[in-house]
Amino acid sequence: MSLRALLAAALLAATATPALAANAGFMLLQEPRPDAPPVEVGVWYPTNAPPAFMPLGSWGHTVAAGAPVAGERLPLIVMSHGNGGFFGGHADTAQALAEAGFVVAALTHPGDNYRDQSRATAMADRPAALSALIGWMLEASPLQAKLDPDRVGAFGFSSGGFTVLAAAGGEPNLSRMAGHCLKHPGNFDCKLTASRPAPADALAARWVHDPRIKAVVAAAPALGFTFRKRGLKGITAPVQLWKATDDEILPGDDYAEAVHRDLGRPHDYHVVPSARHFDFLTPCNAAPPADLAYLCASAPGFDRQAFHRDFNIAVTRFFTEQLVAPKDGASGR
Repeated sequence: MSLRALLAAALLAATATPALAANAGFMLLQEPRPDAPPVEVGVWYPTNAPPAFMPLGSWGHTVAAGAPVAGERLPLIVMSHGNGGFFGGHADTAQALAEAGFVVAALTHPGDNYRDQSRATAMADRPAALSALIGWMLEASPLQAKLDPDRVGAFGFSSGGFTVLAAAGGEPNLSRMAGHCLKHPGNFDCKLTASRPAPADALAARWVHDPRIKAVVAAAPALGFTFRKRGLKGITAPVQLWKATDDEILPGDDYAEAVHRDLGRPHDYHVVPSARHFDFLTPCNAAPPADLAYLCASAPGFDRQAFHRDFNIAVTRFFTEQLVAPKDGASGR
């Protein structure tokens, strides 16, 4: 290889990753809304301050709370949790991204969280809330001056996986739920809609799409069968998709596999052997209450911590390749 080629390769390697920070910082913020209570938002970001372990219920992360932000024009990842979750369900993934130079903003979805299930089946609320979070982070949050509005990605799990696909341009057709639930009444999504029908105003809601989303990671996405090929055509951003082979909540081929089958263009698809649905959540650091023990329970022999080491590397690499390397390479930085 010539000296010029070696120098070019070295430059590409240097620009293919964001500047690494020593640690992850963390803030818990309140996103204001004009006609409703504020939205709870956990924010992880790169910092050089020393961290300490911070519990988050049965989970936890090692962060420097309230520390100064390291870096400028940082890429932003917004996170959407699953049904009944909260902002901290993917804290280890958020921490890993922050240590790699990303700012991560994870909301607690209004009306679909562990405290409030009043709008758990109002699915159009979710991409609208995610888009509003992007706008607030870029335009009015305490970190707005540190963010690059051209580098925005979205990560979602379960109902959050559905959320990020819809926010990135997907058009689901929820009328397909009826036929699906006739065949699979025991699936979690069918039990949820049977016990909590969608609010009347949710049926007329329009799907909010946000073109600022330039890359998508969807883990075990709910309601994947509602999109089909036509409904996925509007997603132009690169997609990384994850499926758990032993998913007990969203079993079979109607969810992640349906998105994989119908997406119709190359994407990064990962199938995790022996994984259950909640293995995508942060490994538990403490014993949960008895009624939540299922969130921490993996199959015998499945090492959730080892899986998350690989998962976080893959997610970070994907967002780096899609949001950092193209722009940095083009600008010569």
